[in-house]
Amino acid sequence: MSNPNPLHFLESPRKDPEVKPIAIRVREWGEIYGEYEAEGAADQSERCINCGNPYCEWECPVHNFIPDWLRLVRQGRLFEAAELSHQTNTLPEICGRICPQDRLCEGACTLNDGLGAVTIGSVEKYITDEAVRQGWRPDMSHVKPTGKRVAVVGAGPAGLGAADILVRNGVEAHVFDKYPRIGGLLTYGIPPFKLEKEVVETRRELMEGMGVQFHLGKEIGRDIPFDQLVEDYDAVFLGMGTYQYVTGNIPGSDKDGVIESLPYLIGNIGQVLKEPLDGFDYINLRGKRVVVLGGGDTAMDCVRTAIRQGAFSVTCAYRRDEENMPGSRREVKNAKEEGVEFLFNRQPVEVVGEGEVEGIKVVRTELGEPDEQGRRRPEAVEGSEETLPADAVIIAFGFRPNPPEWLVAAGVETHEDGRLKVAENGRLPYQTSHDKIFAGGDMVRGADLVVTAVFEGREAAKGLIESLELMR
Repeated sequence: MSNPNPLHFLESPRKDPEVKPIAIRVREWGEIYGEYEAEGAADQSERCINCGNPYCEWECPVHNFIPDWLRLVRQGRLFEAAELSHQTNTLPEICGRICPQDRLCEGACTLNDGLGAVTIGSVEKYITDEAVRQGWRPDMSHVKPTGKRVAVVGAGPAGLGAADILVRNGVEAHVFDKYPRIGGLLTYGIPPFKLEKEVVETRRELMEGMGVQFHLGKEIGRDIPFDQLVEDYDAVFLGMGTYQYVTGNIPGSDKDGVIESLPYLIGNIGQVLKEPLDGFDYINLRGKRVVVLGGGDTAMDCVRTAIRQGAFSVTCAYRRDEENMPGSRREVKNAKEEGVEFLFNRQPVEVVGEGEVEGIKVVRTELGEPDEQGRRRPEAVEGSEETLPADAVIIAFGFRPNPPEWLVAAGVETHEDGRLKVAENGRLPYQTSHDKIFAGGDMVRGADLVVTAVFEGREAAKGLIESLELMR
């Protein structure tokens, strides 16, 4: 292999994979982004200038060895790149698809200042996708069984991250989940136009090949007593995420036509997969005027789903300006391209209508002083109320932890907002108030990114393994 050209980033501009034409993508449910061929992946990887102190690596929540696997791709050493990618991330092909790279690694790329950041996310996706196609599988030849068994509750990002680290260290990982597929919200919350479910199923096959044992369709507290898990296993990891949505307490939100974001998304995915889930009805918004309240990625998932269902119009109303939206810039751009209208600086006041939704009353806002999180508070402008016509209003204000009763009964302490307390009073990282129980992801930190849940699951497993060693 010839030496890389240090000025390649000037000769070869940033080039993302092909994107499906808008007219096609809004009429189907598949992913909208294409994939690199080997030559394209190598070309874009060579654009990396190999910073001495790579900002991309520091900004990545799992601290991927980004410049190193970009170099391996350039050199055609795909299997080595896959092994290196998996040293820090359990779900690289998934994070490559759904992480907000524009706010993380690519946003921190030195070339992002006018020259076009390296396409880190697309290359990350390419590495695992193509390596698996060519026969790569995680190398477990060096693993020696310890005889220890750990129960993992929740097959979402945190649980999968924990299981990955456990089996790589010779610990049996038994993953329990109430749904029939692994992935949690990766499967049942994130629409297939962002993440096709075959990708998650391939990850399941990889993890089963590593020795992870999945027990699906098994709800703890209903099908299996939690006390039984604590008794039967050497330790337990909890990674059940956050599923209780924030209502916002908007007057009139009890009217027909006011929809919760997560049940709406789950019901639609069940329809697309032809696998409806009990308790999550399919809501078809074809021909309706839809207003989505919120500015995060869940709101973007809802507006883009409604577009594909054939809604007459889709509007996203957000109480701050576009610059302060918490969601991915890429997803906002995609939504705009697909026909979503955005109304910024609009705060919901009341759902209006006689029994059924007829509209949503909003008030214009201006940004005032920062709140406790450092974000400027939206302040209502007097006399600026208006009513947006709507047949359906989707509330997408985010989620909060809702620990089940059996968890509290087991002596696991929580904060006032429902997040689990971990690593307190000299305990190990991610260890709860119960010696045998560890936790990570959204249950601990509150609703956040998939990649942060993966990181916490992996880190919690390391602390858990340390506790097992202390018990020897």
